[in-house]
Amino acid sequence: MQAVLEQAEPPISDTTSSPRPLLDRFGREVNYLRISVTDRCDLRCVYCMAEDMQFAPRSHLLSLEEIVRIGTSFVELGVKKIRISGGEPLTRNNVLYVFEQFGALPGLEDLAITTNGTQLVHYAMALRAAGVTRVNISLDSLRMDRFRQITRNGELHKVLAGIDAALAAGFRKVKLNVVVMKHKNHDEVVELVQFARERGVDISFIEEMPLGEMANHDRACGYYSSDEVLRDLRRHYDLQATTESSGGPSSYFRMPDSAIRVGFISPHSHNFCATCNRVRLTAEGRLLLCLGQEHSADLRRIVRDRPADAAGLQRAIIDAMAIKPQGHDFDLRSQPVIFRHMSVTGG
Repeated sequence: MQAVLEQAEPPISDTTSSPRPLLDRFGREVNYLRISVTDRCDLRCVYCMAEDMQFAPRSHLLSLEEIVRIGTSFVELGVKKIRISGGEPLTRNNVLYVFEQFGALPGLEDLAITTNGTQLVHYAMALRAAGVTRVNISLDSLRMDRFRQITRNGELHKVLAGIDAALAAGFRKVKLNVVVMKHKNHDEVVELVQFARERGVDISFIEEMPLGEMANHDRACGYYSSDEVLRDLRRHYDLQATTESSGGPSSYFRMPDSAIRVGFISPHSHNFCATCNRVRLTAEGRLLLCLGQEHSADLRRIVRDRPADAAGLQRAIIDAMAIKPQGHDFDLRSQPVIFRHMSVTGG
């Protein structure tokens, strides 16, 4: 796999000409960067990582300063939205530094975090003060036994308290994310929407993505499509499609008796690659040009070998757009073609 990565890596140019917009070869403008600050997590969700997960050596992870340097370069190149993820980003020591630095950047319009919610009781107010605008919180079940089964070790009450803390902090938007799996939580979708309605928060249902090999977890058998979720919800709610967008892959629906949105992220049943506007930076410094492909550029090497070369870093980012693929090749019927887990990729 390493050989594939090296072959996909673009050449590094030393030109210092003014940067052009971040356009890929299909004419899509990249204005959204997702950054994983760690591959570690305090949960072990069955769709995200293996139970006996092998984590990267800490020396391989980008330092907080390197993360800020790379993210700043993206903003200077026109990126308007940064989302911080992991693993669980709030388990990284001194991670508030990253949020504070990004929160002060001119030109960055949206600073978001995806979190499992377990640490929000301690961090919500500080994140809001640092400039975080949006919080996505994973909540795959409202039943304690199921929640522990899906997360392998999670305590539901910590996440529920974290949701309350996020609402009290006053973020622009709080949203719940649910990975839907047949026979694990698909029969809770109505209950989860009611939970969201009661708290006035948006909720998105996500089709599981086949990243990484998982023992004792058959993704094909567990697949439950967005269309099936929508069918189940419409038996209880009047859901009407909208053309709204939050800058990500969700398609949204609204209900006449509620202010919340119900979203669907459907990489299998409704491929959204044609409008992809995002790239991902892993905790080890690989710039992934597609969630479901291995095309990447090694930005860690650049920031460590040439720490004062801001123009070279920007040129490497621009050059990487040339290898952004048209889309993924997810296929639940076959073994995963992407062997990195979601926790390594970043949510």
